[in-house]
Amino acid sequence: MSGTEEPVLLDTRGRAAHLTLNRPRALNALNHTMVRRIDEALTAWEHDPAVHAVVITGAGERGLCAGGDIRAVHDDARDSDGAESALFWRDEYHLNARIARYPKPYVAVMDGIVMGGGVGVSAHGSVRLVTERSRVAMPETGIGFVPDIGGTYLLARAPGELGTHLALTGTHIGAGDALLCGLADHFLPSDAVDAFVTDLGDLPVEEAVERHTRPAPGAELAEHREWIDSCYSADTVEEIRRRLLAHGDPAAKEAAETLHAKSPTSLKVTLAALRRARRLDSLESVLDQEYRVSCAALTRPDLVEGVRAQIIDKDRNPRWTPASLADVTDDDVERFFEPLGERELGLSKPNSTR
Repeated sequence: MSGTEEPVLLDTRGRAAHLTLNRPRALNALNHTMVRRIDEALTAWEHDPAVHAVVITGAGERGLCAGGDIRAVHDDARDSDGAESALFWRDEYHLNARIARYPKPYVAVMDGIVMGGGVGVSAHGSVRLVTERSRVAMPETGIGFVPDIGGTYLLARAPGELGTHLALTGTHIGAGDALLCGLADHFLPSDAVDAFVTDLGDLPVEEAVERHTRPAPGAELAEHREWIDSCYSADTVEEIRRRLLAHGDPAAKEAAETLHAKSPTSLKVTLAALRRARRLDSLESVLDQEYRVSCAALTRPDLVEGVRAQIIDKDRNPRWTPASLADVTDDDVERFFEPLGERELGLSKPNSTR
């Protein structure tokens, strides 16, 4: 395999080490090989005194990363027992936790599309930059899945009920809203990305950030906080949707219609996961919970059906099972959170190892 075909390009330039996700035709979607390669590089750079910061970017013009390789997960869940996907998530979630605790500055350039697993390798970093081209989202409920990669940890800690809105609807947000919701730290104009990345080779991260970042654009969601907070504070998805329909704001009605198209099971499990994540005390504890939920999703029909409808056949007409919120029972939801015994992720245990 030639260097240009490597799925993750690694190099050092002065003070900075660089991770470049390099599957541009797949919008840099993460696969297991990429996760392992990133982890190995972080190990080497953590102990290299010449490396003062790590920078992650995406190859191509479209974005940092569109998420995990969900086609592979679909095929594994449909044709096998899901074991390969569970192993992928195990390593991916360990990587997410490692990024959050990395002892050197981890600089994520969140330019363009940043979704799902792309959020996982960026929004847990210590220095997170968005551009006017950024489109950030956790769209899992639309494919019969549930936000993972620490997404429920991040969204549960967004102001008010903004995170609940984003998790349930899968709404794409721009730079201003990403900053408002705590998914990013700085606004970097896209035409300054190359100069910023170059300067990281010569300057401390703080100086490069100060030199190139600019005031952020406005946050659109800030204008909708009233109906978002009042509607999404409900305890059930049914009540959230009822409040959205009754509110009167056209944007609230649009959100209700968006929810109607999502997997009923995914919606209910996502709401439960977010509420539980608020009560958990660490990212590691939330990742442990997400691993249980993700493994459970492999055994349910909606994940395979959602990926088929949205990504493979692209008919945009998923046939959810069950088809309505009323048919998803509390017991159905609770089964997603059942302990896995010896298969637990175990990140929140003291001195946990890979």
